Amino acid sequence: MPTVMMNTDEVAPRERVPFWSEWISRLFCGLESDVYGDTDFDGRMVSAHAGAVILTRLEANRHRVMRSRDKARSSDHGYLKIVAPYSGCAGVEQQGRLAWVTPGQWSIYDTTETYAVANPVRVEHLIVMVPKAHLLERGLALDELMARRLGGHGGVARLALETMRSVYRELPGMHDEAARAAGEAITQFVHLSLLELAGRATAMSQREALRERIKQLVAARLGDPGLNVEAIAAALNCSRRHLYNAFSDEAEGVAGYILRERLEACRRELLRPTRRSVTEIALAHGFANLAHFSRVFKSRYGMPPSEYREHTRRLLGEATP
Repeated sequence: MPTVMMNTDEVAPRERVPFWSEWISRLFCGLESDVYGDTDFDGRMVSAHAGAVILTRLEANRHRVMRSRDKARSSDHGYLKIVAPYSGCAGVEQQGRLAWVTPGQWSIYDTTETYAVANPVRVEHLIVMVPKAHLLERGLALDELMARRLGGHGGVARLALETMRSVYRELPGMHDEAARAAGEAITQFVHLSLLELAGRATAMSQREALRERIKQLVAARLGDPGLNVEAIAAALNCSRRHLYNAFSDEAEGVAGYILRERLEACRRELLRPTRRSVTEIALAHGFANLAHFSRVFKSRYGMPPSEYREHTRRLLGEATP
């Protein structure tokens, strides 16, 4: 079977980041990427075709990929792309949702729309690209099914994952006709998985409504250092179990969501032309421990907050005519 291989070991260490970015862009139709500001990087990809379905095994240091609206619209080929970790995790963001997946799970997103995928630790993923038209012709409404977590609770989605992994493993020994049939089997299992997910949509509505209430409360009280799971449960008059269930589709959970929102608010504040110190910004957004703030900020964005502020301001200054 036709195979495409890429390995950053082929180039000098200082050239690996641009080499990787160029390959990502070429293989995935203009996809943008970054490596959290890291300079030490290695990665490899091996891709093969099962008929119209493309399967890629990817191993790399932490990195992010994103597709802008312009790139999404200019793409020649529309695919639904699946990320299924062997190790590490991935955060798939699309349609206003963020789904974190770990080994044994998978998520799917639409390459003809804007999206982002975060890989905050070293990962090994199976990436599967199914032609979007092959699922649209089966009458699926896709928007509400993108950036959701599948496979973690068994059922058809687990069979789909096992099929994708098995096909990739056996592809080198398949002739063209068998590979094409294997690609069609993947498409069918993905279709059945999405049908199963769509059937749960009504049952999930109450849980999703609670999740939205939680998010609204977090936004309103982001600067309160006492905001935690217990405080939210008391404010909404519900149990901690209900809160955890409401965020069961997100690997970070309620506490992780609060932390993420606080960090993102601080990041935005650091980009503004303000005289507020890093300490003032952290305290204003609910962080009481400054060492903890600096540590988690660096973990998420690749550098400490003070360095992030200076780095981004310098870049913005250089970009200004």
